[in-house]
Amino acid sequence: MPPIINAQGLSKRYGTAPLFQNISFTVSEGDRIGLIGPNGSGKSTLLEILHGKVQPDSGNVAIRKGTRLSCVSQISEFAAGETAHSVIEAALKKSGVPEADRAFRTEEALSRAGFEDFEIPTASLSGGWKKRLAIAEALVQRPDILLLDEPTNHLDLAGIKWLETLLQNASFACVVVSHDRYFLENVADHMVELDRAYEDGFLRVHGNYSHFLEAKEQYLHAQGKRQEALENLVHTEIEWLRRGPKARTTKSKSRIDKANSMIGELADLNNRTRTATAKIDFSASNRQTKQLIGLDGVTYQIAGRTLFKNIDFTLQSGMRVGLVGPNGSGKTTLLRLLRGDILATAGKIQKADSLRIVYFDQNRQLDPDVSLRRALAPDSDSVVYQERVIHVAAWAARFLFSGEDLNRPVARLSGGERARVLIAQLMLQQADVLLLDEPTNDLDIPTLEILEESLLEYRGALVLVTHDRYMLDRISTIVLGLDGRGDAERFADYSQWDAWLRSQQAKRSTDAAAANARNARSSAPADTNRPGATAKKFSHTEGREVASIEKRIAKAEEELLGKRAALEDPEISSDAPRLHTAYVEMESAQKTVDELYARWAELSRQTPEQLKK
Repeated sequence: MPPIINAQGLSKRYGTAPLFQNISFTVSEGDRIGLIGPNGSGKSTLLEILHGKVQPDSGNVAIRKGTRLSCVSQISEFAAGETAHSVIEAALKKSGVPEADRAFRTEEALSRAGFEDFEIPTASLSGGWKKRLAIAEALVQRPDILLLDEPTNHLDLAGIKWLETLLQNASFACVVVSHDRYFLENVADHMVELDRAYEDGFLRVHGNYSHFLEAKEQYLHAQGKRQEALENLVHTEIEWLRRGPKARTTKSKSRIDKANSMIGELADLNNRTRTATAKIDFSASNRQTKQLIGLDGVTYQIAGRTLFKNIDFTLQSGMRVGLVGPNGSGKTTLLRLLRGDILATAGKIQKADSLRIVYFDQNRQLDPDVSLRRALAPDSDSVVYQERVIHVAAWAARFLFSGEDLNRPVARLSGGERARVLIAQLMLQQADVLLLDEPTNDLDIPTLEILEESLLEYRGALVLVTHDRYMLDRISTIVLGLDGRGDAERFADYSQWDAWLRSQQAKRSTDAAAANARNARSSAPADTNRPGATAKKFSHTEGREVASIEKRIAKAEEELLGKRAALEDPEISSDAPRLHTAYVEMESAQKTVDELYARWAELSRQTPEQLKK
């Protein structure tokens, strides 16, 4: 069967530098393609060309007749005044869905995406919920191909798993730009990397991310061997050319042409394999103190809810702590406690004298109107790094910026470029403790790997909050897990915590069902509990309730997760009245879940014969 999309010979440039040249790309039914590459390699532009929003400088894109495409861009924004309901309804209208079917389809789509309040204004949504809404908007159009640009940015771990499951079970094809390596491992069945290091400008491999890494290593090894052999041959030919053969025979002219061809090929190889990487190196102080921060019975409550209680933990120099937990469990709150922004409800936090803490805030914004020069060096044309004065141009080069970039306003930088600027600012501060809250958003995989190497070499203490499971497993020497219900435990790695959290959730569900069943039995009329008594048969309404209650429980639990997610929204957590409202709504959602389990337990007391009726 021919491909759904067949793109041949695509080239695109902005300014003098080409993004990519002569790229050929196909998408067939059922393909799940992971698209990666360094920042600036043209991944987002390629998606826009496939979607038809951008025209290539050369080449063409053939799309099978009748094919429906949906695209979720990297930044999820909606028009002023829109609600979650109006966004989905408009998408259904655009897709030609009859008006009579739109209400049901809208509620179904929003429920599956985890929304409880369908009329919630889009302006009040956090980044993660905007992303969920954008994905739901794309899905209701029933695409044959779904194009996703960095869909895991701003999604929490639960949201990423939701998206993984959705794509794994999807009947449509998809092309996903992502830097999340575990996500690519679990979702992709083809990998494509855009990079000038490859002869064709890209490398496509059938398989997931692990298979791609193996194939890439083989390719680069073979290319290195070719480069080495060419260098030897070119050296020999140059020596021959220098001797200047007296007789310019046809044979010698042919050899000269061949030598020139090899020299050109070697020059091209050297140019393609010459890659630049960001130089990230956080400055640790020379503090000799072993124990930096001690938590003794630390508890934090807000609006009558306990985020966590009785945490006993000592942060020592050299420790790399991965802080994990569901939305609303208090990860950012704990970072703010460690920093000293807020005080614990109970317990003590003791810090070493003159402790220097550097905090990466995931919501920290750069002034869009300042130049890159001033963002990197606010006070002069140089910075002081590790007791050395460095000119701003040399400092910018460490983060892959050219001298021409220095006068660009921050507003014109990409997400990945802005992330590198923020990291550059952090590197100028010596730290005993690094607190990093979601530092990986918008970074490409090569920069992520450099960041990881730097954190592995950092001599101070580190507390890391991230949705990047690969980074968590690679960096963390210990994982501190919050379960969202007040408990905290230590684990060896993310996978161990994930298994524990699932077991805790399953245990709570079982315990709740058992408790509700006991309560239902104790409140039941006495004659229905007598030996030999006949329980009443289900009415028609009760029969329908039995058939739907498991789905209603699942939906209610999704809604509860959504309410917990709101508690992690910085805009809400910094606004006391809104935060109180969020907690009240979450408690109401918890009550709904408990009531459904109670009803389920009451219905489940009936015999199998009654259930069949």
